[in-house]
Amino acid sequence: MLKPPGATVLIVDDAAENLDLLAELLQPHYRVRAATSGARALAVARSAPQPDLVLLDVMMPGMDGHEVFARLRADPVTAGIPVIFVTAMGEIEDELRGLEAGAVDYLAKPIVPPLLLARVRTQLELKQARDRLAGQNAWLEAEVSRRMHENDQTQLVTIRALAHLAETRDPETGNHILRTQAYVHTLATRLSDHSRFRDTLDARYIDLLTRSAPLHDIGKVGIPDAILRKPGPLSPDEWQIMKTHARLGVEAIELAERDVDQPVAFLSVAKEIAGGHHEKWDGSGYPAGLAGDAIPVSARLMALADVFDALITRRVYKPPFSFDEAHDIILGGRGSHFDPDVVDVFDDAFDDFVGIARHHQDSD
Repeated sequence: MLKPPGATVLIVDDAAENLDLLAELLQPHYRVRAATSGARALAVARSAPQPDLVLLDVMMPGMDGHEVFARLRADPVTAGIPVIFVTAMGEIEDELRGLEAGAVDYLAKPIVPPLLLARVRTQLELKQARDRLAGQNAWLEAEVSRRMHENDQTQLVTIRALAHLAETRDPETGNHILRTQAYVHTLATRLSDHSRFRDTLDARYIDLLTRSAPLHDIGKVGIPDAILRKPGPLSPDEWQIMKTHARLGVEAIELAERDVDQPVAFLSVAKEIAGGHHEKWDGSGYPAGLAGDAIPVSARLMALADVFDALITRRVYKPPFSFDEAHDIILGGRGSHFDPDVVDVFDDAFDDFVGIARHHQDSD
């Protein structure tokens, strides 16, 4: 008879003669372990070599087979071991009780050797098949997880590379993308339980928002160097050209969206940020002159983060403002430049903003 290689069967019975009979039938084909009580059976089931199948007598003194079975199932170490009840009780109710509890089979005494061996072999083959399937599923889950992580890292690196591309055109920004990304994440997290924002700022959206934030100035790649790097105030005509970077950013992301078969969530958020982070709460911003809640939430958060970082950063045309000066300017824009509730959260989180700025400060 072919047998599953290395299969171990635990036989449990309080009668020595019954154990001898079962052992005699099974040992030519399987490794056999034995226990004469429920407590001993539980200990053996947890030890090596762990059984692949348990033949469990129902009628035993102290802890009967049903209690042993319940404890096997309750223990994660032994919960997956299939159990065949073996008993002299012949009532159909007894058999149904065992099967309904989760036993894989039920054998009545006296034992019929060919029937016992056939059922043991069947259950061991089924367990082998389940184990193989579980192993394959575990491998597939691990592989899917690995590839998702790899794709996630590729996406993050691509975003950062694109953001640095824009940054190289405007080198004075330094760690600007790291700081603004952290500011936005701080604002979004603190606003996530606010009545005006909780429907938008769930965990997934906050992740997309944080991931997309570095692309807010991607449109600057389309601004001429003479304007982008000008060491002083821009003329009115130059300022009009500079303002087009918001539209150029949207157009660049839209071109990227055309290359994929289905919408990419982080690109949609990135497009909101790129196009809307210079809009103002009172409608005086650009490029579309949006006001109030018509401005996407993502853009409202980036607007504050971007201005705060610009204020505290040295530029060729200005020295950096102190943190307290920048704080007062942001609060002065409450209800005009910025969403009032976003400003209030900034005020509460001001120490966090200062910590982020210091952690990612530009080198001299």
